[in-house]
Amino acid sequence: MSSEPRRSPGPVRPGGQVAPLRLASRDGEPTRPGQARGASAARELWASIPAELSAQMRPMAAELVRDVVGEIQAAVPAYAGPLEGKLREILVGSVEMAIVKCFENMRDPRATEAHWEAAFRYAGRVEFIEGRTMDALQTAVRVGSRVVWRRMSVVGRAMGVPADTLFAIADKVFAYVDELCTIAIAGYTDAQGHATGALERRRRQLLKLILADPPAAPQAIADLASTTDWVLPERVAVVALEYRDDLNHRGVSHRDGQHRLPAFALAGQVLVDLESADPCLVVADPDQHMPGLAGELRGRRAAIGPTVPLAQAHRSLACARRAMVLAQRGVLPDQEVIRCADHLSALVLLSDEFLLTQLTVRTLEPFRALTTKQRDRLTATLLAWLETRGGINEIAARLDVHPQTVRYRMHQIDELLGDRLNDPQERLCMEIALRARTLLDPDLPVPRDSAGDPDDEDEPVAHAR
Repeated sequence: MSSEPRRSPGPVRPGGQVAPLRLASRDGEPTRPGQARGASAARELWASIPAELSAQMRPMAAELVRDVVGEIQAAVPAYAGPLEGKLREILVGSVEMAIVKCFENMRDPRATEAHWEAAFRYAGRVEFIEGRTMDALQTAVRVGSRVVWRRMSVVGRAMGVPADTLFAIADKVFAYVDELCTIAIAGYTDAQGHATGALERRRRQLLKLILADPPAAPQAIADLASTTDWVLPERVAVVALEYRDDLNHRGVSHRDGQHRLPAFALAGQVLVDLESADPCLVVADPDQHMPGLAGELRGRRAAIGPTVPLAQAHRSLACARRAMVLAQRGVLPDQEVIRCADHLSALVLLSDEFLLTQLTVRTLEPFRALTTKQRDRLTATLLAWLETRGGINEIAARLDVHPQTVRYRMHQIDELLGDRLNDPQERLCMEIALRARTLLDPDLPVPRDSAGDPDDEDEPVAHAR
């Protein structure tokens, strides 16, 4: 497939005749095939549109963006999916950049072009990574240019802009989109040139096969592994990597964005997926490989799943992703490398938060009528009693309160819970619920002895059985 963009047809004159497309360089001479135009087409377009037409078109920019995106989705099957994720970022973002930025620069033809050039080169790179073709990219550009020209032509004629002026603008419009297409294709071919070869593609296929749920046939995995120069281990761990947007909050390409993550130094010893929205690694020995990989994370978190038999690799991945989510929420410690093996109890406890919520609501029901301060004090004391089953002095030392305070609170707890304290199943449910509550709310106050402060003394509680 040629990497050169196919040029858009020129504007249609009255009667259906197609006007010749006259692409001009800075000095006014026709552009020869392959001649580098730099950013001249954009500047010529910005300078050629009459101020009155520019002022009339500028308020229509948002509507025009919607029309262009709609027609591209209708005309190009590769863009016909739900407008979300990377598809939305690239399609809508590129159309907005081409139209809105163009109208903004009509006010100042000397404005810098580096920002939008980088944006379209980036769009081309992501188009390759997302698996779309250059044909789809070029067709989308041609469709979008026709929509823009139709609207500009209608508005221009209604304003009485001379036909010759409109056709001159049309040449500039199509030269401008031709230039944008060239920049995007340069990004596409750049990504293509840096893409890994057949071996790396087979490795990515192997990774997906290993992580399939339900598991793929062992023989299918072994056959593919034999073509990848990767020794198939009996046990593996899956490492979930934190996804990072390619664009920062200002819409500018992020130097550490997901599609800019460098190849790992030990990529030959691990299976790597950095292309998907859920990047991950498959390693045979995380203790051996992670120290060398940690330095390349660039501030991202990595969650190491349990080491499991190969057929259960998808479970290791699910565990690692769950740990990543909990770390991002602040439930697990904020560490660059999170080992699931160090947090198994928390992962088990929080594996189904819906059921956990039901259990917590049921457990805390006897405390519902209390004030927040009373409830926090009594539940903290109850959890200390459940976890230690020790004497009053041990619980008092743990909570940093006076032993008499513990006796008073345990009397209140006994009044609220009664025989439930003697039921092993009920005690287990209470401990699960209270431990989970502490995990999910690390700022939950721990009562302290407040000697002499009547406002902080334990208050009598009403029976809430």
